[in-house]
Amino acid sequence: MAALISKRLLRSSESLHSLGRRCFHQSRDICSSLSGERRFSAQRPGLLLARSMIQRFCTSVSVPGYHEGAFPSDLLSNKPLATSERDIGLCQDLLIPVTNFHNEDKGLMVLAGDVFDVPIRKDIIHRVVRWQLARRQQGTHSTKTVSEVRGTGRKMYKQKGLGKARHGSQRVHLFRGGAAMHGPKPRSHAFKLNKKVRRLGLKIALSARAAEGKLLVFEDLDVLTHKTKNIVNYFKQMEDSKKLLLVDGGPINEKLKLATQNLHYVNVLPSIGLNVYSILLHDTLVMSRDAVNKIVERMHTPISR
Repeated sequence: MAALISKRLLRSSESLHSLGRRCFHQSRDICSSLSGERRFSAQRPGLLLARSMIQRFCTSVSVPGYHEGAFPSDLLSNKPLATSERDIGLCQDLLIPVTNFHNEDKGLMVLAGDVFDVPIRKDIIHRVVRWQLARRQQGTHSTKTVSEVRGTGRKMYKQKGLGKARHGSQRVHLFRGGAAMHGPKPRSHAFKLNKKVRRLGLKIALSARAAEGKLLVFEDLDVLTHKTKNIVNYFKQMEDSKKLLLVDGGPINEKLKLATQNLHYVNVLPSIGLNVYSILLHDTLVMSRDAVNKIVERMHTPISR
């Protein structure tokens, strides 16, 4: 751009035509020192006019050796262009690398989009978590009624003549050691939640971990020894992880169970026991290849009426 504008300006004045090309080749020498610039401009006043006009109408700087059709490499930015992130909730299949506890490359795996890339809905997660916690309550709370507390049922004193309130029993709630009125009794706190909503909640939880990059797929969860230090060393290699949930396809390996039972920040579950609340309690989810296949198969199974 600087070369084109400078040529147009030099063509407009025949007196400056011979000095135009010298401006490009001698620009570095001109800017070397202030005294040299004054002396050079005094000898060639037309060159100073051309230079001022070029700096006024163009924003780029001409460099020695510049030729038309090429752009100076030093003016190009080295910063990579920002790429847009993946859109979440489009039910697109995800391609994720498969590894193991030794960080070895075990290939790639395709995650079903209708299970691991569904739209995030906090209201569904809230309903499923409330349903899970309600079912976990034991409901063994109990208080004693009038017929259950200790005490006599004899009338305390006569009905009239003493100026006192009328009482017929000492076991009522008005007296110390008496009954509790409308107190809790053993019951179940569980309530009904449709299977579609429960299944959708698990899909949303899995999709949230996949979108955050906190979902890892292992070839298997086999460990060589039952030593806890092996799991601790692997956990230290993970970045920004506070709690880890390991999910295997079948029964949990006995060595893995012994290696993780003393770690409060590492828990192990079979695929049949994977639930929304456990996923939310752990910020990193590690699933074996077999566990992923079984979860997808369970999500694709028609709901029995």
